Formats: sequence, structure tokens, C-alpha cells
Amino acid sequence: MTGLAAADLVPLPVMLPLLAAGVALAFARRPRVQRVVSVVALAGVLAVGVALLVLTDDRTLVVDVGNWAAPIGIDLVADRLSALMVTVSSFVLLCVLLYSLAQGVSEEAEEETSSIPVSIYHPTYLVLAAGVCNAFLAGDLFNLYVGFEILLAASYVLLTLGGTGERIRAGSIYVVVALLSSIVFLIAIALTYAATGTVNLAQLSERLPDVEPGTRLAIQLLLLLAFGIKAAMFPVSAWLPDSYPTAPAPVTAVFAGLLTKVGVYAILRTQTLLFPTDPRIDQGLMWVALLTMLVGILGAVAQDDIKRLLSFTLVSHIGYMLFGIALATQPGTAAAIFYVVHHITVQTALFLVVGLVELRGGSTSLDRLGGLAKLAPGLAILFFIPAMNLAGIPPLSGFLGKLGLVEDGVRTGGFLAYTLVVGSVVTSLLTLYAIVKAWNKAFWQEAPQEIATDARVPRGMVVPTGALVAFGLALTVFAGPLYSYADRAAAALRDGSYVEAVFPDGHDRGVGESNESTPKAGAPTGSANAVDSGEGTP
Repeated sequence: MTGLAAADLVPLPVMLPLLAAGVALAFARRPRVQRVVSVVALAGVLAVGVALLVLTDDRTLVVDVGNWAAPIGIDLVADRLSALMVTVSSFVLLCVLLYSLAQGVSEEAEEETSSIPVSIYHPTYLVLAAGVCNAFLAGDLFNLYVGFEILLAASYVLLTLGGTGERIRAGSIYVVVALLSSIVFLIAIALTYAATGTVNLAQLSERLPDVEPGTRLAIQLLLLLAFGIKAAMFPVSAWLPDSYPTAPAPVTAVFAGLLTKVGVYAILRTQTLLFPTDPRIDQGLMWVALLTMLVGILGAVAQDDIKRLLSFTLVSHIGYMLFGIALATQPGTAAAIFYVVHHITVQTALFLVVGLVELRGGSTSLDRLGGLAKLAPGLAILFFIPAMNLAGIPPLSGFLGKLGLVEDGVRTGGFLAYTLVVGSVVTSLLTLYAIVKAWNKAFWQEAPQEIATDARVPRGMVVPTGALVAFGLALTVFAGPLYSYADRAAAALRDGSYVEAVFPDGHDRGVGESNESTPKAGAPTGSANAVDSGEGTP
């Protein structure tokens, strides 16, 4: 594949779902057509993501949208980190879509309040996918804001599907919190532009060091607050456990797996690229990471509903990712990237399994469930594997990610780092306790009330759930190559290759139509640039 053709792949993860959403909306009265369009579109995004994963390991790919060069135009940038996130996210989105189709997204199901209206569901779900991919590929702060707003607008609709009072209430809380984070983000963008004259990430990395320290600190704190709300980090995480559990199982699963990770990705990108050295903020993030882990897992221990329990563990394990970011080292960042991939997969799989548990046992309340290991042994296995992975049992990927964070924390040293190491171990043990409690009550002990023995789980729901569980195991089997890739991604976040890719000639390119630039030897020229990342030859 030529460099120009390779760069042309970059916009496709955004364009394909948006085009497919329009087609799906046009066929609102043809549910079978909508299903085919949705599955084909997300399968295409997955294929593009895999291709980008391979291509960006040698170079960073940049596309000047509309042939207008940065910093005037909008750039879409695919490097190792963004390509990895697009690939994993598209796989999760495809599995959840297949699960939702088998759950009963049909023309007849629209009449039931608890079902997912197919005519609305498919276009909205595809728009959500486009927003997620756009956020990962955005090369400037405002386009990142647009990506957030696209996925949040879609999430408002998905969260309230069915129109029940509980979902409307939860959706209202979610909307208020999301709008608050968007307002904070817009204020941060305005302040950034006023102080630097740009919102392009690559150009900001060069201009922010010259900004007055107080202004730079204000920009950094506003961005962290905006992204922290979206990532559900403490103390702005109380909204999540009340919002996610009320949605349909596939919606809850994709929210839990992806939406908070978009916030984590934004923190990771801006902290490493725009604010690489600020000990005060790093120390503050360490405290936030510790409190996020402990408060979240203590909330999980107190729950008697599996959905709420998993929602609190979701909050808690965001702390592990913040731990790696706060260490501000290449090994810590690599461990955080690895843990993000692990958590996206495992958390989504667990919420899908809980959907199966609700279908088979008639409830997600631990006080009403029991004996499922005997009634549905396959379902018990599907729950047990990702649950142990989430708890960090050796040698699963959850253990490997936590081990990388703990090792770098010990290597970094200092009171805060050691405190975080202890906190992460305690959190892991409490996660195991919460998971074992859920396992014992739902699967092992006798049911307090009779559970229907004739209830069956559709095979079409089991297969994508099994695929996600198997993918979680594959992360363990191929942990070496994945961790090595994460380490290279972490190195690229700090070595200046991102800036060099956007501005290959070392300074601002053009004032209108993109000018020819002079990339490194072997890289093509033009408005779609493929520039060597510094560790390989295109």
C-alpha cells in the first residue's frame, strides 16, 4: 500500500459510520436492511482499524481535511495510540451490535416499552461509533470537542430508549453532567485560543511552554476537569452508577466499555503532548487516582445489584489508568495504555454477561438470584473468566496491567507513588471480594425464590459475548506483543514524532491550501502526509 493510500484510510472510521447512519435512517421501515448496513459498516471500520494498527507502527499518518493544512485546516491524525483505540473500540462496537440484534431488536419488539426501537437504534448507534472514532483521531482541541458532542448526543438517545421513567430520570442526570463538562471544555478551548492563537494539538505543544505559567495552569486544570467528568474520575464520578445501569444491556455495555475511555484517552493525549512536565499536576493526579480507586471499589462492595456493582468497579478501575498517567514515565504510560485496552474488553464483556444473567434469572439483584451455575453452567463460565480478569488474578491481562503499574510505581519511588502502589493492591483485593460475593450469590448459593427452568438465552447473544471473553483471554496469550506495542505508543507520545508528522518541515505549513512539504526520506508528499515516527522506515 502506498503512503498516500495509507493516509487515505484515516478518515474512514469516521466517514463509514456517518454514511451508514444516513442509509439506515433512510431505511427506517426496513429493519433487515438497517441490520445489514450497520454490521457491514462496523465490520469495515474494524478492518480499517486493523490496517491502521499495522501501518502506524512505522509512521504517523496525517490527513488535512479539505486540503487545508494545519494549523489553518482540520487534521485527522492516526498514530499508534489512536489506531489501537480505534481497533479495539470498533471490535467492541461490532460485538455489542450483534448482541443487541439477537436480543430482539426487531420490528415487532418496538411495541414493547423495554425494547430498543430499531428505526432509532441503528442510526444513533452508528453516529455514536463515528463520534468515538473522531475523538480518537482528532488533531485539534475543537475537533476533539466535536467528537465528544457527537458521541454524547447519540448517547442521550440510547440511554433513554424505551422511555421508561427510570431511564428518563437517569438520562436527565447524564445530560446535565455531560453539558457541564462540555461547557468547561469550551471555556478551556476559548482560553487556550486566546493565550496561544491556535487549538491545533501539535502547534499547542510548541506554544504552550511560552505561555504565562498561571494561564497555562488554568488551561491544564480546565481540560483535566472537562475530561475527568467524562472519564468519571473522583470527585466528579457520582453520576455514573446512577446513569448506566438503567439502560438496556447492550447500551450499558458499550457505555461502560468505551465512553469513559474516551475521556481517559483525552487526558492521556493532552498530558503527554501539551503538559509533559508539571510535577504539581502529576502529584494531584496521583491523589485523584488513589481516591478514584478506593471510593469506587468501596461503593462496589456495598452493592446488592450486579449492574450497580460493576458500575462502581468501572469508576474504581479508572483510577488505575490515572495512576499510569500520573507517573509521567514511559513504562507507566505503557502500562496505562495496556490497561485501557484490557478494561474496555473485560468491562464490556461483563455487562453483556449481566444482560444474559438478567434474561436467564429474571433479575440482576443478588438477593433474587441463585443457582445459576447449575441451571446455566455455560453462563457461569462466561461470567467467571472476565470477572477474574477484572480482579487481576494471575496470569490474566488484568494482573499484567496492574503489575506494570505497580512496578513503575515502585521504580518511581516517593511517598505518593508507594501510597498508590498500596492503594492499587487493596483495590484489587476488594475487587476480588466484590466479584466473589456476586459469584456466590448469583451462581453458587441456592436461589431465594424459584427461577424459571425453561428460560433460554438466544445463541446470537451468547456468541458475541463469548467472542469478547475470548478476546480478553487473547490479551493474556499475546500480552507480550501488545505490551511491546503499548510501550512504543508511549514512547511516541513523548518523542516529538506527533508534532513532526503534522508539521514535517518544522514550521507552520501554509495559510490556505496545503503546500507541498518535505517529509523524511521515503515518505510521500501532498496534503495527506505519512511521516516516519522516528522508529522505522515507511
